Amino acid sequence: MAEPQQHEVSLTKWAYGGEAMGRLSDGRAVFVPRALPGERALVRLTEERPHYARGEVVSLLETSPDRVVPRCPFFGRCGGCHYQHVAYAAQLTAKEAIVRDQLQRIGGFAEPRVRPTVPSPRVWGYRNHIQLHVAADGTWGFQAPRGQALVPVDDCLLAEPRLREVLPRLQFEAESGVERVHLRVGTDGNVLLWLRGRAAEPPGFAVDFPLSAVYTSFDGRSFVLAGHPALQMAVRGRAFRVSAASFFQVNVGVAEALIDHLLTILPLEPRTRLLEVFSGVGLLTAFLAPRVGEVVAIESSPAACADFEVNLQAFDHISLYEASAAQALPYLAAQGYRPDVVVLDPPRSGLRREALDALLALQPPLVAYVSCDPATLARDGKRFARRGYRLRHITPFDMFPQTYHIETVSLWQRM
Repeated sequence: MAEPQQHEVSLTKWAYGGEAMGRLSDGRAVFVPRALPGERALVRLTEERPHYARGEVVSLLETSPDRVVPRCPFFGRCGGCHYQHVAYAAQLTAKEAIVRDQLQRIGGFAEPRVRPTVPSPRVWGYRNHIQLHVAADGTWGFQAPRGQALVPVDDCLLAEPRLREVLPRLQFEAESGVERVHLRVGTDGNVLLWLRGRAAEPPGFAVDFPLSAVYTSFDGRSFVLAGHPALQMAVRGRAFRVSAASFFQVNVGVAEALIDHLLTILPLEPRTRLLEVFSGVGLLTAFLAPRVGEVVAIESSPAACADFEVNLQAFDHISLYEASAAQALPYLAAQGYRPDVVVLDPPRSGLRREALDALLALQPPLVAYVSCDPATLARDGKRFARRGYRLRHITPFDMFPQTYHIETVSLWQRM
């Protein structure tokens, strides 16, 4: 088999996904991980398509002043980080540029008003939740970049210190049936271990560390092995119960900045009717509700709804619908409900078309869209614009330092 060709490439811009982009001599775009815009590199192609290619750096011919030495020995082999070779200030400007590019190319917005990226208070040790994969022989680790191969590790520099203490103490029996492991730490220091897999009984594992643990098999049966399968998280001085299966932001410091931002940009008054879609455990609700007259919240996860009811029990002007957005929104429209402000925080996949259509049928004057994927945001934003909404501004938040993932808050106004 012939050796892959090598090409001299000048990298010119960031691409969403953790790669820098350049052009081959035939005009095709080439995407290269662990390279930076402004660098010139000898690149070996690893994937070729008619209109683009992917490659890897063989050698750097010119380097960027923004290049730094990665801190983690697993960087490049583990798929969890993408920007450890990039100075932090440059990571922030890269994410701003990527959001602008996605809105322009996918959304068709000529000059979107993208504000500077809000930095994370901590660029290492910020994650309160990490996910591991377990092989049949009991080996555990993270997945490799662009593949399913397992990379054994014994540490993660993105994890909070308490989780880093647990990692080297984890052991799993061969053929235990465990496939995924979730480790989450509360702001009180308690650690929750959630084991997921195929076994019909609790698996064999060992950890010399105090924790709460819940195991959930694929047939839907759950086993509480120790303690209570929920943690306490504190945000802006307020406590939240978060169960094992409930979503919660992994970076509390940035979550607090995002909440402050929403409270600043939204016109919340005692007469405001607020609709929150994908409310989760009530993280945003808890800070928005005191400023408005009525809150309608929608969440499909039973675990998150149970946590929501505990976390928001002090309020008597909140209605929670345990349903999907596509189910609840048409029902609200049929009841004649009309919100003044909408806050959306969907999963990475964004809004399903039927949910988006049902939401816009309510004709909300103002929508704040919290997104963790600028590509699906740009897609949904294009649909918003077609239905008469104007993008006022968008702010990136660095919820995930050292990675290509980007949290944003965009504000949409009905014209």
